[in-house]
Amino acid sequence: MNSNNFGTRLIGGIVIALIGFAIYMSQTQINPVTGEKQHISISPKQEIRLGLESAPEMAREMGGEVPSTDARTIEVQHIGEYIVSHTNAAQSPWKFKFHLLADQKTINAFALPGGQIFITLGLLNKLQNEAQLAGVLSHEMGHVLERHSAQQMAKSQLGQMLVAAAGTAASDPNGSGASNSATMIAAMVNHMFQLRYSRHDESEADQWGLKLMAQSGFDPRSMIKVMEVLKSSGGGHGAEIFQTHPNPDLRIKQIEAYLAEHPPAANLSEGKNLSEVFQKSSY
Repeated sequence: MNSNNFGTRLIGGIVIALIGFAIYMSQTQINPVTGEKQHISISPKQEIRLGLESAPEMAREMGGEVPSTDARTIEVQHIGEYIVSHTNAAQSPWKFKFHLLADQKTINAFALPGGQIFITLGLLNKLQNEAQLAGVLSHEMGHVLERHSAQQMAKSQLGQMLVAAAGTAASDPNGSGASNSATMIAAMVNHMFQLRYSRHDESEADQWGLKLMAQSGFDPRSMIKVMEVLKSSGGGHGAEIFQTHPNPDLRIKQIEAYLAEHPPAANLSEGKNLSEVFQKSSY
């Protein structure tokens, strides 16, 4: 291998990496809810538009939405809107909208940028009362309030630049395969980097969920039951380092620690039993 060529490729890789870091570090905004300085490259209006544009496709991929006249959809929207109107979320720029997806096999809930919140019928069917539903929706709202999706987009852009930098520095003009190997390793490192922050985001969203539940009058201790539902559904299996969500047992410990430090008020409620609310459902 020609040392001059290697030096040129190394310099090229370093330049690409430096450009990536410079772009990432220059893209900062103050979160309008938390006041935290964050590395984000899109505006709140762009987040809202991105979420609105993505919502129909996300719904189609998961069996579509349960009809708006269904008692379960009405309840999901009612609890979601109630949380928004009784918490700090009301002062945020995000446009929250709550969707019930018809997928009965998938146990999941997620949020798109800007306030589009989804829960699958598979998860809703596992919940017992309104407080547990509020826990799921509040957790997803926490992701929106913290702008986690926008942060992950900026980190992903940085990761792509670093992968390109590693590939450039290790490229082999003789075709020995060293470049492909270096690129794959760099991609794995970037993947693990994103997973670490994703687990942090989940824990952060759990705390927001507990706060929003308490602010809207729901007993945050019901979040522990939600974690037990996820655990029984398989959320605790597999090597934790490869999970985008923290292990449910770990999340339960973190929730219990938060509740010990912030004891819930005595007048908080578990709300109505969901099976009674859904009796009129014909879907």
